[in-house]
Amino acid sequence: MLSGMSDAPVISVRGEAVLEAEPEIARLSVHVQSQESDRRRALDRLVERNRRALELVEGLGEAVEKVETGGISITPLLRYRRREGDIRAYQGTAWIKVVVRDFTVLGELITRLGDLERTAVHGPDWALRHDSPVYNEAATRAAHEAVARARGYAEALGARLTGLVELSDEGLGRADEPAMLMARSAGFAEAAEEPEAIDLQPATQTVRAAVEARFTITAPAL
Repeated sequence: MLSGMSDAPVISVRGEAVLEAEPEIARLSVHVQSQESDRRRALDRLVERNRRALELVEGLGEAVEKVETGGISITPLLRYRRREGDIRAYQGTAWIKVVVRDFTVLGELITRLGDLERTAVHGPDWALRHDSPVYNEAATRAAHEAVARARGYAEALGARLTGLVELSDEGLGRADEPAMLMARSAGFAEAAEEPEAIDLQPATQTVRAAVEARFTITAPAL
């Protein structure tokens, strides 16, 4: 778009870049549960199962980037929904959030967690880190595209770029469709042998960046 100013004509353009990159991390959500008729027993079982899940994750050392407890709850389950005070059981839930950096251990981790008693695993959610250089590269390419487009318009008018008036970032967004895998185990005893690791293929991440820019140009040769 060409617009006029008091001093010089201005060209307004939009630059965009789309990059594909391999994921840098994988996120898992692990839900550990217990259900007992006695509140204290439900809590004790939850503590034990939560500890076993954490030990399994933390045993992978530096392959795991971060482990966090997302929340814990102990909930009474009523025998009849409309009748208060008639509790049939207590259900405990602990939510563990795991960030894995080494994908070679991911398949084994998922199957071993899923093999634990009353444990559900959701993921992996493939992602780039928030400070990934891929975002900066996409923004740089978008700015270069804006300059090239503006220069092309100027040359088409018999003019040339003389300065930058404004450069605004439209923002960066990840446009991938994260894969989702769920592994569940609701049994009351673990298998005698460890399960076979599941094969996983990391999902390619798509990063888009867009900028809007305004450049001053010399007088067009119209």
